[in-house]
Amino acid sequence: MIALENFLQSLIAGVLIGSLYGLMCVGLGLIFGLMRVINFAQGEFFMLGMYGAFYLFGWMGLSGIMGPLLAAVLSAGFSFAMGWGVHRFLLSNSTGRAVAGTEGDGHYQQLILTLGVSLVLANGALLVFGNLPLSIRTPYASQAWELGPLADDGMLMFFFNQARVMALVAAVVVTMATYLFISRSRLGKTLRAAADNPDAATYMGIDVERAHRISFSLGVAITAIAGGLVASYYPFQPYIGLEFVVIMYAGVVLGGLGSIMGPFWGGLIIGLVQQLSALFLPMQLQNGTIFVLFLLVILFRPQGLFGKNVERV
Repeated sequence: MIALENFLQSLIAGVLIGSLYGLMCVGLGLIFGLMRVINFAQGEFFMLGMYGAFYLFGWMGLSGIMGPLLAAVLSAGFSFAMGWGVHRFLLSNSTGRAVAGTEGDGHYQQLILTLGVSLVLANGALLVFGNLPLSIRTPYASQAWELGPLADDGMLMFFFNQARVMALVAAVVVTMATYLFISRSRLGKTLRAAADNPDAATYMGIDVERAHRISFSLGVAITAIAGGLVASYYPFQPYIGLEFVVIMYAGVVLGGLGSIMGPFWGGLIIGLVQQLSALFLPMQLQNGTIFVLFLLVILFRPQGLFGKNVERV
């Protein structure tokens, strides 16, 4: 009975954590799906979302269980503007029609450029914010809803951390809103058209560069929201992006390149594998199980678990 309780509690933790992994993967997957840009700076935008939510929570005097959620959503506005600026002044010269037909279609420039942006943001944050670990302190981060006992002997008690449950709800809502926006709205269809065929989109009167700028900024903002939600229960510092960017890329590839919901499911699977592996592996080897799964998926299904070879958002 104890073993079953531990397994189910780990399963619950995996879903709670995996949903946030999924949301951050959606942001990165959106950038790759609509722009085919490999963004090494995505982890740093995640980090800026954490700092943005932290300071907004304090400056605006937010409180209650909705306070951290509101701070996370508001921090996305700053991140969207920063993403817009990064694309406008840096990435626009190495994406879209500007590099169409060149060797690698600009991917070499994008790799070096986004790596440079990553280093500048991480070290700039160190100068501005310092290196002390921070977190959004609320009573809900240490409180849990109880379920049970579900057995006559008083066993099978389950606990749901309140901050993580609210973060899960927010992650699902943002993911579904993003999916509906990209697949159903007129602007979303415009972004997809600019991604599928930039030349044809230009002939149809679509500003491809502007479409790519919106896609990049939106992907950055979504990952920043995930960062703000994680900040409600997880301590952070300027170099935390490196810890999560590997998870983002693994989730995007696992779920399926070029789709919206695929990266979310990929991140959710990573959270489940990470938490369930803790039942029989030491903490140092938990991430190793993620990459074992990653290699198996790449070996047998290169397009990802939920992707298609020709699918693009």
